Amino acid sequence: MDVINWAGNHTITADRLVEARSVEEARAVVASSRHVRALGTRHAFNDLPDTAGTLVSVTGIAADPVLDEDARTVTVGGGTRYGDLAAWLDARGWALHNLGSLPHISVAGATATGTHGSGDANGSLSTAVRGLELVGPGGDLRTIAADDPELAGSVVALGALGVVTRVTLAVEPTFAVRQDSYRDLPWDAFLEDVPAVTGAGYSVSVFTDWAADRIEQVWVKRRVTALLDRGARDPGAADAASEDAPDLLGVRPSGVARPLIVPSDEVNTTVHLTPGPWNARLPHFRFDATPSVGDEIQSEYFVDRADAVPALRAVRALADRIAPVLAITELRTVAADDLWLSMAAGRDSLAIHFTWHRDAAAVAAVLPLVEAALEPFGARPHWGKVHLFDAARLAPLYPRFDDARELLARRDPDGVFRNAATERLLGQL
Repeated sequence: MDVINWAGNHTITADRLVEARSVEEARAVVASSRHVRALGTRHAFNDLPDTAGTLVSVTGIAADPVLDEDARTVTVGGGTRYGDLAAWLDARGWALHNLGSLPHISVAGATATGTHGSGDANGSLSTAVRGLELVGPGGDLRTIAADDPELAGSVVALGALGVVTRVTLAVEPTFAVRQDSYRDLPWDAFLEDVPAVTGAGYSVSVFTDWAADRIEQVWVKRRVTALLDRGARDPGAADAASEDAPDLLGVRPSGVARPLIVPSDEVNTTVHLTPGPWNARLPHFRFDATPSVGDEIQSEYFVDRADAVPALRAVRALADRIAPVLAITELRTVAADDLWLSMAAGRDSLAIHFTWHRDAAAVAAVLPLVEAALEPFGARPHWGKVHLFDAARLAPLYPRFDDARELLARRDPDGVFRNAATERLLGQL
């Protein structure tokens, strides 16, 4: 049977799909299957979820969140969408440190692939993981606690360790965020002081088509001290204590309350100008609306933040080749971490993201140019997006690559959870 991914660019292959309603059902399916892959909210853009056997969807397993205020953690079903968890936490006065641009993605799927938000001091979503419960080979249920030395190799594991049924995440007291957009920032000004832009707020996103002399938009999300009325938690809730936003390298804030990222967007972006709950401002797209372009292909590459300027210049030199295929590029920063297969492992990173038009042939033609331009900077591709890397190219980029391979081979010696994608990316285990 075939399952279409969220963007419609990839058909996920499998012999069958089981939509598990409980952990016990997931265990039974794994125990009776030769090959298994977990399926979340289908936001992978490549063949990472494919299997020659059974797909197990965990989105139907109850979220059943458990908050531990003393430990500052929440434990939740792996198939839970971030938007659902975030609303539940905020209602109780708690927050996650960050969210991705789409709150529609599942906790287990996002953390397994190193998915991230933005912010110079913010780690990826995976860095919040403090524990995992997963169904391993034979259907055995295993818990990996915060003090387990294997946790750093198990969080970003591409689904190759098993079906993640519950995830424990670090939480912090809830906070409010105001976001503002800036238009037409000169490229030259940006390249002269990249840290001034990426450090202008708690979370910053730079949107460009590479072709113009000016950057189309910069979105700056700032944490604010004013707390919202706990009875007014709708996505448009405003705080009367809002302040004027400062200039950004001489550019005034646009004053647009709901800017669009690309012209084809409907009014689906989160509110600007007025402070609101963290979960209604940190994402770019509203949880109750269709996110982003939808009909698209995505690629993303991580370089050391110290190489930001030459890496951006290298890509910008390809503007004429990129522009016809591109809907928009987003530039974000991610703090370094110690997760073995994280794209930000060991280095503060600049993430260069491409939302392409859904033209697979055109994307395939331009990707070799982009990857060649970024190769001198040790670019690492996002595991869940479209790229041309294989194990031979990836191994030198990750200090713990061999450790990750050893862990996956030891925990799943028969390759129950591996597939063509994991073997291409990690090599034969």
